[in-house]
Amino acid sequence: MKIKKAIAPKKKQNRNTDNDLQKENEYLRMENAYLKKLHALIQQKQQSLKKTKHT
Repeated sequence: MKIKKAIAPKKKQNRNTDNDLQKENEYLRMENAYLKKLHALIQQKQQSLKKTKHT
């Protein structure tokens, strides 16, 4: 006896998948921008500390 798997409609699944991917993409872009700013601030702080040590 074979068990049949339920097949979900592809259009609905694609919409949800596309929507999820768009949300994930937006989140990753925001995270990337945040990390770039954080990295720049850390470098700026390190340069500032180097200047104060040398003067």
